[in-house]
Parts: sequence; C-alpha cells; structure tokens
Amino acid sequence: MTSQISRRSMLRAAGAAGVAVTVASTVTPATPAAAAGSAFAHPGLLHTRADLDRMAAKVKAGAAPYTAGFARLTANRHAQSGWTPNPQATVYRGAGSPQNYATLYNDIHAAYQNGLRHHVSGDSAYADTAVAILNAWSAKLTSVEGTADRFLAAGLYGYQFANAAELVREHPDFDLTRFQEMLAKVFAPLSDDFLVRHNGAVITNYWTNWDLCAMACVLATGIFCDDRSQVARAVDYFKHGEGLGSVKNAIPVVHDDGLGEWLEAGRDQGHALLGVGLMGTFCEMAWNQGYDLYGYDDSRFLKGAQYVAKWSMGGEVSYTANTRAKGAIGGWSGRETASAAAGVDPAMSRPIWAMIANHYTKRRGLPASYLTRIAAKSSPEGGGGDYGPNSGGYDQLGFGTLAFTRDRVADTGASPRPSASASASTDSGAVSGGQDLAASGAGDVVGWTAAAGVTAVAGGLLLLRRRGGAK
Repeated sequence: MTSQISRRSMLRAAGAAGVAVTVASTVTPATPAAAAGSAFAHPGLLHTRADLDRMAAKVKAGAAPYTAGFARLTANRHAQSGWTPNPQATVYRGAGSPQNYATLYNDIHAAYQNGLRHHVSGDSAYADTAVAILNAWSAKLTSVEGTADRFLAAGLYGYQFANAAELVREHPDFDLTRFQEMLAKVFAPLSDDFLVRHNGAVITNYWTNWDLCAMACVLATGIFCDDRSQVARAVDYFKHGEGLGSVKNAIPVVHDDGLGEWLEAGRDQGHALLGVGLMGTFCEMAWNQGYDLYGYDDSRFLKGAQYVAKWSMGGEVSYTANTRAKGAIGGWSGRETASAAAGVDPAMSRPIWAMIANHYTKRRGLPASYLTRIAAKSSPEGGGGDYGPNSGGYDQLGFGTLAFTRDRVADTGASPRPSASASASTDSGAVSGGQDLAASGAGDVVGWTAAAGVTAVAGGLLLLRRRGGAK
C-alpha cells in the first residue's frame, strides 16, 4: 500500500468520476435533484418499499424474530411520538470546540426510529413526529464544524439523516426540497472534500472508518437528492479509491482459508466493527439502487466480514504486518506498524450483523457460518440508545433483526438482484455461487437455528438452550 501520493494522483480518480476541483482546493457542492437527471428508486436507501411492507406484515402476523426486533424498537426512548427536537444552527464535534453533536445524533435517531415505527405499526403519529424533527433541523442547521472530527460528524450523521428522511419523504408535511438543500450544502461537501483531500493529510493517515463514513454520506445524500454523478463518485471510490476505505485497501489480503483480513483489526475491535457496519451500510444502499457491491471482486466484503465475525467471537485469524504513513502533506510525517490482530472482547456488540448475514445467506444463498453465528448471538438487534450513551452507540441505525431478516430467495421465488430503476453496475465482479467461503465446519442452517434457541458446538452437536429477554 502506498504511503503517500501526490496531490495530482489524489485528485485523479475523483476528477475522472466527475468531482469539480480547483487549484484553490474547493470542491463544488453537490446539488439537489433538479440538476441530476432521472430519479433513483424511493424509498431506496437502507429500506425499500418491499422491505417496509415485509416488516409490517411479519410483525402483524406475530412472526419471529420480527416481533422481538419490533419490541426492541418500541422500547427505545427515541421511538416515542412525544420526542421534541432541539435543532442547532451549527453543530460542533472535536476537542476545543463547544461540542453539541450529541443533540444532533439523538434527534436523528429519534426521527429514524419514529419513521420506522410508523411503517411497521401504521400509526401516523410516529410519521408526524419524524417529520417535525427533520423539518426543524433543515430550517436551522447551516454548518458542521470542529476539528478533523467534523468529517466524522458529516459522514455519520449525513448518511443517517438521509435514511431517516427517506422514510417520510412522501409525507405531505415534509419539506423535501429544504432537506435536500441542507444535505447538499452542509453534509455532502465535507464528505466529498475528505475523499479528495483527506484533510490535507497523506492518503494513509486516516484509518478505514474515516473514509467509509464519508463514502456512506456521499452515496446516501446522492441517492436522496437524486444526484447521479455523486452516486457514481461514491461507487467508484468503493472500487478504486486510493484511501483506506476502498474495498481492496480495507481488506488488503485474502488468506488461504478464504478469510479477508480487515485492516483495522490491527487497530482495535471497536473501530473494526464500525468499519464493517459502515461498509455493509454502503453495500446495502447501493444494492437497493441496482449496484452489486456486496459481490464485487469475488465477494471480497463477505470474506472481510467473515474474518471480523470470527475474530470478534474469539477465533484465531491471520494478520499481515502493515505499516502506514502518517502526517500532513508537506508537513510532519511518521509511520505506524500494526503487526497482529488486536485483542477482542467477545461480549462487545454493535447492531451490524443481521443486514450482512441476511444478504449473503438469504439473498445470495452463500454459506457464511461466522456471520450467521454472530448475527444469532447479537439478535434481536437494537439501535441508537441501546448500546451506551456515547457517540459510538449511535454510529449505526440498527434494528437489523426487524429490518433485514428475510426468507431465502429460493423459497420465495424472488429475484436475487434488486429491480431498482437505477442502472446497475457492469463491474460488479462474479459471486462464487455455492463455494464455501471460510465456513467454520457447521452449516448455515445451524447458525440461523441458533437465533431460535439452538447452539452449535464442536463436532456438529446441537444443544438446545433457553433464550432470555432482549439483550
């Protein structure tokens, strides 16, 4: 992996993909739908209309595990129709500034959870609450500021804001145009700029999750604003970006056992989980518009997610020593080597696994036993507010057990590819259909059965166990 690249090469990929760049280091802001050509499929970020209808039907029928997932949603304090927003004109994140970004992420999660609860329950009071929160913020917010952490805020809360708003974009009281303008002027430019210039740092200075935050924001806001060129830039960066968030840099090595080494496993578990969750989010949003990034480069993301799942459950994984350059272009410089995968706490949890596991095993019919085991262990997944009070507990929107549990495509006769109106990628890479990508020796039927109260142990023996309440 290169330690430093020239300013010219940093700009090359983005410029070729349509990013307007000037020598004065100004990125042209994204523009809303009117300038972007034909619209994308809506709703079409993390949830399609079919997904929302499935959730509602399954909960109404009392089907497991949807009911357990919905119970986690309704128990969350953010998912209540009495939530009152607290919009700010400027959001700050980073030491030395009057940090108030917790106000933003709490309101975003309240809007998302109320919007999701509306679709499942049919109660319009929750949609009205979500709209009130979103309209309040688009009427007031003008900037995201702070230290380098402002890029994290723009990336994380930009993609989350777009997803919350996508759930109510057809509500008669939702100010769609104003919200698109806020995303295009406040969030997307910071994330776009980060992917081009990386805050003036050498290309490997920032770990994988920094790029992935920005990528998720650029993609989500591009879809929400029907900006086709913005979406193309995000998809191209996933495949070919020179930063550590592109798929081949985030997963630099595929080992002989079929597991794809996750670069940030050499840093710590929390950030590796964040990265996997963000890449899964990126792939899911792209999938719902016709781009198969899940399957890109022979399902490279599957191999990386399997690696992190095994490692997070305490399994041994290989790690290739990696030295990355740090510092500012034309300024200070240094080097840092990660020589082994970091230690893990098998009890650490983020609500990221249901979406990824269900895609590969249910949509695509691929074996992924580490994913199914950790998804079962994490079920039913909660959301923001269920994983601690700090910002890390709000990095994912969550509720994957409710939102992403699905029947196998073979059982429903549905197409394994999305039917969204966006033109599909022609550079998706073949999926290794039927190949056992780093299975642990137990079939996926065992892994998914664990969610219903069955645990797999050595030798393929199944032991029934009692399941308590929500974790």
